[in-house]
Amino acid sequence: MALIEDFEESQADGPPRSRTRVTCGYRTVEIDGIRAVQLSTYGSSERKIPGKTSQTIEIDRAHAAELIDILKSAFPGMS
Repeated sequence: MALIEDFEESQADGPPRSRTRVTCGYRTVEIDGIRAVQLSTYGSSERKIPGKTSQTIEIDRAHAAELIDILKSAFPGMS
């Protein structure tokens, strides 16, 4: 599991890869006094173990605010 420490815009290197549609679970956690939202994706039906947690990231308050700004920039008109 990873606590996001920084965001940086990355440059595309080739065409977009194909996407697998998955479910993302979320919950609020507090670890070592840091409150965060934890996002976990679960393996798709094509995976060896469907539904198994695939990856988990955590976003604290400061980085959540930064992510909101990134999303608003990516999706103009979003309130």
